[in-house]
Amino acid sequence: MARTRAAAAPALTIEPIRTLLIANRGEIAARIRRTADRLGIRVVVAGQDGRQSVDLLDGLRVIEAALAAGADAIHPGCGFLSENADFAEAVEGAGIRWVGPPASAIRSMGNKAAARRLAARLGIPIVPGYDGDDQSDAILLASAQTIAGPALGGLRHRVMIKPAAGGGGKGMRLVEELDPPETFLEALAGARREAAVAFGDERLILERYLSSPRHVEIQLLFDAYGTGAHLGERDCSLQRRHQKVLEETPSPAVAEPLRTRLGQAALTLAAAVGYRSAGTCEFLLNDGGEFYFLEMNTRLQVEHPVTELVTGRDLVADQLRIAAGEPLGFTQDEADAARHEGGHAVEARLYAEDPDAGFLPCTGRIEALRWPAPRTAAEPGGAIRVDSGIETGLVVDTRFDPMLAKLIAGGATRAEALANLAAALDQTLVLGLVTNLRFLRWLVAQPAVLAGAARIDTLEAIWPPTHADDARAVSTSAAWRAAARALAGTTDAGWRLNGPARIRLESEGLEQTIALSEDAVGDAGIGDRSNESPPATIVDQAGVAFVDEDGRSVPFRLAPPPDVDRAARAAAGHGPGAAAEVCAPMPGAVLAVHIAPGASVESGQPLVTLEAMKMEHVVTAPTAGIVIEVLVQLGWQVARGERLVVLGEGTASP
Repeated sequence: MARTRAAAAPALTIEPIRTLLIANRGEIAARIRRTADRLGIRVVVAGQDGRQSVDLLDGLRVIEAALAAGADAIHPGCGFLSENADFAEAVEGAGIRWVGPPASAIRSMGNKAAARRLAARLGIPIVPGYDGDDQSDAILLASAQTIAGPALGGLRHRVMIKPAAGGGGKGMRLVEELDPPETFLEALAGARREAAVAFGDERLILERYLSSPRHVEIQLLFDAYGTGAHLGERDCSLQRRHQKVLEETPSPAVAEPLRTRLGQAALTLAAAVGYRSAGTCEFLLNDGGEFYFLEMNTRLQVEHPVTELVTGRDLVADQLRIAAGEPLGFTQDEADAARHEGGHAVEARLYAEDPDAGFLPCTGRIEALRWPAPRTAAEPGGAIRVDSGIETGLVVDTRFDPMLAKLIAGGATRAEALANLAAALDQTLVLGLVTNLRFLRWLVAQPAVLAGAARIDTLEAIWPPTHADDARAVSTSAAWRAAARALAGTTDAGWRLNGPARIRLESEGLEQTIALSEDAVGDAGIGDRSNESPPATIVDQAGVAFVDEDGRSVPFRLAPPPDVDRAARAAAGHGPGAAAEVCAPMPGAVLAVHIAPGASVESGQPLVTLEAMKMEHVVTAPTAGIVIEVLVQLGWQVARGERLVVLGEGTASP
């Protein structure tokens, strides 16, 4: 157990929470509500169903909504205002209890630079880097060059740029080379922009990029009387774009002596800032058992359910009890015993993104949705849990964080937990919106995952897969036939006396003509996923058939006859070879336009920068040529597939 002031703990004062305002939306709001309902606490959700009836970034409006609803406590969930010290201070200043750590602790740990310096003073190892107040380009570049090396054999280390505020991978940039300096400076500018959008703070830190470490984190709970305990570690090494995809507990790389050292480091750091509520200390771990402090998340983490499955605790209930003034109520020994008996748990994050297109965020309407049946740990087969804030009919737009839901599975062993998760993913269906479901099914079957050997760069090494192990295969003939059957009733093709009617379909840039047979019509719909059943299919109001292609929602539309299509292209002046149309790979806002009509561009040169879901994406030239048209302007909103730039052959005149 850890105490901030063991000899002078404050007097015990317990005031039960009666009405709770949840200042969040989506799956985390639904998850907090479940616990509050179970505890008999009245709930008000400020961002109900993602429609933001209250602007969740406007702290004053959130507090006004809480006062109007008679709420005596606010739970911020994850993201938005959860790590905003000024908001936490304002909540308590309004006489409302804050379900989270004190504002002083948020300030101490919410800034990565300050947290690094504190950890170093406490003797906790930190990654070599720069966390100074001088944010000039010259100082940051000079610091990056120092951090980079040279290392052994004349090689230089890679440098990671991170926002000093916030987390979740937003704003992070990995710089492979510092020569020429422009490469680093461009990454610096992009990181500043994204940090300002995501966190309202463009300050940055630099860290040496460690080669193939694991990412582990310690879950903490502290009460208002200085008493704390840790609930073990979670392994979050499987990441893409610095965002977590798969998490598990316990880590396959952490034995009890190392767990004790990690736990003590986390407790020491939290106690030093007078922590209260749930929190997480994150570390990088190498194969030699050496660890380095990364940051402390002063809120509930997205991946907290795996800890709940293994320990049997409800971390939201713990937060609410602590906010009400109750003591922690258990010892470190009791927490350790619960973990030893709890087996293993693993979680997969379902994102609205397209792994086949570099994990770019996706938008759309959810036309059909199916989850696996939930199970408790006491039921045969092990625990299955789904934390979701989505439903059929919901439109996911660029205001959403791309994470839609979490699927969590438990088992007596790691192998059982992974098998349960694989089965749960197989039973999940999302149509109408592209998600990473097919990718997750592929991922949980990979040897590195099954062996517990994943590092933070494992996904970079194994995705995209080789042709022999291609998880990105184009739509199968079964999917085309299922779409044809579904769309048969929307066309006047009818039946011919001399043979079956034919339907011409288009899907993701491909076209096929499908012959219909009389016994193939009328059997489309949401079916079970099995070898014996046709793919699940649904047709939306716009006449688009969405077909489940092994976990990926693939759209099919009726296509015009080939001669009509060729005529239309010729009329537009864009015949084959005449021009290249560069289209938006994702929906979003135009953050920057890098070229003008008449300019010559090289293959790979930046054309337009888009921003969606608080992430940037640079659209580059697919080939060398001359810019014929720029079809967008700064600040415009564009849809996925919308034309941005038209390129022609040749070069600009001197």
